Amino acid sequence: MSGIQMTLLDYFKDNEQFTLKEAEAVVVGVKNGNIKIPSIRARIYEGIDSGKFERVAKGVYTVKKVNAQTNKEVTCMLVQGDGRDLSFIDDNSIDAIITDHPYDLKASLKGGNRDFANYEVFRYGEKDMQEKKRVLKQGCFLVEFLPEENGSNYEYLYEIKRMAKEVGLEYYAKVAWKKGSFIANTGRKSKNTEEILFFTKGKARSLRKDEKKNKVDNQQMHYMSGANGMLPTVFDVEPIKKSEKIHQAEKPIELIRQILNFITKEGESVLDQFAGSFSVAEASFESNRNSVSIEINPDYFEAGKERITRSKEKKNAR
Repeated sequence: MSGIQMTLLDYFKDNEQFTLKEAEAVVVGVKNGNIKIPSIRARIYEGIDSGKFERVAKGVYTVKKVNAQTNKEVTCMLVQGDGRDLSFIDDNSIDAIITDHPYDLKASLKGGNRDFANYEVFRYGEKDMQEKKRVLKQGCFLVEFLPEENGSNYEYLYEIKRMAKEVGLEYYAKVAWKKGSFIANTGRKSKNTEEILFFTKGKARSLRKDEKKNKVDNQQMHYMSGANGMLPTVFDVEPIKKSEKIHQAEKPIELIRQILNFITKEGESVLDQFAGSFSVAEASFESNRNSVSIEINPDYFEAGKERITRSKEKKNAR
């Protein structure tokens, strides 16, 4: 998105509409007159034609694209707000939740004199799990990224599993994310993994093809309960290079893509409550999944808008 478009978006974000004259006055004022009126009008018309962003409400934006294969619209919604407040999401409306909450585990977030979290942290309560269950559709998956278990965090990791069970989220599996060749030499042992916990709302829905039945009856496709295929022993994916990270806890797009393929279908809806780098949003957008991504930090939210805009422009250029 151009500087002019961003200026107008920021200035008129609480207005239902604005005139060309009003836009010209704002941009000229911000740019101290160092811009020509025809350029302002051109950027406005470009923004309208390309549909880069549609403002839904204050702090809520959508980016849309059409899936070339199905000719159906895919929507990426970005929400600036508290990811623990899901009151705006309907019951039984989400096909998957993939998220990495900013957990309050001081020992897991420090290495020597280094602090790995410069954002607000907290610990889940039972209400958080109740809300996740409420918005998820029956049989659908909740995927939680968590640190590798150690002496200082094992009680909290157990609490998450206990609270999930209490509200009716069934434990499905745990798979490690092996961060390629990366090794962290902090704590009691060297490590290069994070835990990825899979839960389902009640019994897992049927995503896995039943090959035996399909051989006997090839008139229709048969499925069995569970993810789309057996989950791997580990997800072996290189992490984002430190110099390229938007967020300290950023997950690689390829990792999210692999998870999406196991637990969702094209056109379904994915929620990320703590978007951070918005990698779940981008992976969903590129994989033709609808998504809702919530981020409370205004700087990360703005970076997320720019990231999704670039993703759309890259898609349109193909």
